Amino acid sequence: MRVNAATAVLAGLALRLFFILKFPVTGSGDSPFYIQLAWNWLKNGVYGGVVNGRLVPLDMRMPGYPAFLAAVFAIAGESSRAVMIVQLGVDLATCLAIALLAARLAPEASRRRTALAALWLAALCPFTANYITAVLTETLATFLTALGLLLVLGAYTGEGLPARGISPWFLAGLVGGFGALVRPETALLLVAAGVALILRWWRPVDWMKLARATVLVGVGLVVPLLPWAARNWRSLHEVQFLAPRYVNLPSELVPTGFNAWTATWLWRFGDVYLTLWKLEEEEIPLASLPASAFDSPQERDRVGMLLASYNTRLMLTPEQDGGFAEIARERTARRPLRTYVDIPLFRSVAMWFTPRVELLPYSGKLLPLRSQWEDDRKDLIVTLALVGVNGVYVALALAGAWISRRSPGWALLIVFVLLRTAFFATAVETPEPRYVLECFPVVIAFAAQVFAARHQLSSTGSG
Repeated sequence: MRVNAATAVLAGLALRLFFILKFPVTGSGDSPFYIQLAWNWLKNGVYGGVVNGRLVPLDMRMPGYPAFLAAVFAIAGESSRAVMIVQLGVDLATCLAIALLAARLAPEASRRRTALAALWLAALCPFTANYITAVLTETLATFLTALGLLLVLGAYTGEGLPARGISPWFLAGLVGGFGALVRPETALLLVAAGVALILRWWRPVDWMKLARATVLVGVGLVVPLLPWAARNWRSLHEVQFLAPRYVNLPSELVPTGFNAWTATWLWRFGDVYLTLWKLEEEEIPLASLPASAFDSPQERDRVGMLLASYNTRLMLTPEQDGGFAEIARERTARRPLRTYVDIPLFRSVAMWFTPRVELLPYSGKLLPLRSQWEDDRKDLIVTLALVGVNGVYVALALAGAWISRRSPGWALLIVFVLLRTAFFATAVETPEPRYVLECFPVVIAFAAQVFAARHQLSSTGSG
């Protein structure tokens, strides 16, 4: 067992080194901004950026990941490769946490084998491994999520023993608070715990236990966030425990109308590149939008007029944003189920069943299949392989969830996955596949139950 576990860790190390050497990611998405925040904090003592030629404090991103980067930069200088190496270690630690999480779900007799299966599945998962090459929050957030789930599950099942008199509920809240410092929605794991506890302790006789756990989790959550809130009060004169809902400067227009309009039709990640990520950066041609963005030729003409006006200056005005908001209201009134049910459901499916090639030099396109085969055979093969691997992980997880449905804490993990998926399908404008990566500790922990059950059946049959 020890040799097998060590081999799994070495295989995970090799896979991650392969991604670092073959597919390093530089300057992707928010990476430059995170690096800027970390470097300004480290060298100038200001958590902020340059606005109108001046270095000013900002609250546009939570400070957890920039603090992580600053610690790496303090030792290794401004080196993205050093960040990747440290994230490699963090991701391997996540694999170990997932193994422990899977063991907690399994029957006592098969816990070691289940943990080993989970360790192999986590070590060889290309999707979490791939993200260590990007200067983005996913690797650190996934580790804190796995650790938080492990602590919450231990407290929920009674297996989380107090550490020197410290309640496991408080420790779970503490990890959730540190997770929120990296990505605010990490604290959803604590919300999931609350829902699971309410389902479990709904009788009046259990209300005191429920209240005690809630208070301990709440205190643990707030403690790590207090310094950030105090800093925002002192530097920005605002009460802000998390990052603002929209990442914008006070003088910038928040395109709520435009966002509301895209929420009535946008569900594919590819359409994000054509609209939301072009806003105030590039032109948005009407011809690039799918037919589902319009309900009639008249509506298409209205959108075309608004986009033509925007394209002249590449700046969205309040009047234009109001025009998109009006179209969004009309579309929602006409077909409310589309906005509130269909699109979130399609977004959920798109986030879960995807090639996950956003950090790789592949298009991720499958259709039309024959055309893709003729144009770029390697691209299609890699895309199909990754779709297959993702499908295998999800299928194993569904089977493992069914197998372990009577395990203590099962409801907690299910609620967490559903809650996080629903949050990003409804409350966030961009349905990015990376948003469900923090669910993969649960996916892998459930998937490992299949191998434990198979071993039990084999043992019973041979007996």
